[in-house]
Amino acid sequence: MRIIFWGTPEYSLSSLDIFIKSKHEVIAVVTQLDKKRSRGNKLIPSPVKSFALKESIKIYTPETIRGNIPFMNELKSLSCDLFIVIAYGKILPKEILEIPKFGCWNAHASLLPRWRGAAPIQWCLMKGDEFTGVGIIKMNEGLDTGDLLLEKKIKIDNNDNLNTLTKKLSILSANLFINAISLLEEDINKNTNSQLTKQNTIRREITYARMIEKSDYKVDWSDEAIKISRKIKALYPRANTTFRGKNLKIIKINVLRSDESKYEKYFISSNHSEPGIILALIENEGIIISTKTDPIILLEAKLEGKNITSKNQLIQQLKPSVGEYFSD
Repeated sequence: MRIIFWGTPEYSLSSLDIFIKSKHEVIAVVTQLDKKRSRGNKLIPSPVKSFALKESIKIYTPETIRGNIPFMNELKSLSCDLFIVIAYGKILPKEILEIPKFGCWNAHASLLPRWRGAAPIQWCLMKGDEFTGVGIIKMNEGLDTGDLLLEKKIKIDNNDNLNTLTKKLSILSANLFINAISLLEEDINKNTNSQLTKQNTIRREITYARMIEKSDYKVDWSDEAIKISRKIKALYPRANTTFRGKNLKIIKINVLRSDESKYEKYFISSNHSEPGIILALIENEGIIISTKTDPIILLEAKLEGKNITSKNQLIQQLKPSVGEYFSD
């Protein structure tokens, strides 16, 4: 199969790498324009572009897709069998989807039709889903509404955060896509679409994973402890609060359990305190903070302008006092 690969972030690289090493031919990649990603405003290429440069693969970085006639004509001239799309970052219009001989195919990081949209990994963690996975779909003009070719489900571990789960799903996408292309080749040889499943036949709730906004990163201490914990994992490492007027990124917390006797007195204090108040400083552990429900212990954080610190080092850096507040 002659493939044009569409992708932008590091998440896409496992799939690009496995296709390059496969029997298939990656004839070009399409990725987004270089962006200013450093304090010096230096233009930095996307991870996919950097990878493609090392592999000497033809690269396209169109500023616009829709209505870009020269770009569409260039794609048509390449006589491509498949477009493989993984986290490209822009919606492809019908005139693009119709170019490859055997269609446009996408690896979506959720169990469709749950979490269609831009941020499925974040939202499955935010909402406390027990499972997630990857689906390979034939792209259409809808938002992740295409027919499903292949799917793999995995359990979300208690310790998973955005970073760890993204890595798992990136590798899963790559391996699943290779298997999916084999199924697609079977259908092509038989001149059928027997492998495809329409999403409206799958008994799952349809939900949408909207883009994460700046306001989402703020920790609301008046929320339930479990929801705060999920947010910190889902938005790792960018969920944040304010302490003494400075931004504090919350890297890791634990929700305290009422059945642990050593924490019993903090539950009593938390029940009589407003959310976001410092209840205690525990040597070799961290800072205990009240929430709407159970107290949490702040284990690891990053104060603006400083490095990530944890436990005693964090306490020494912040120099907090019992009774002080964190704010959203």
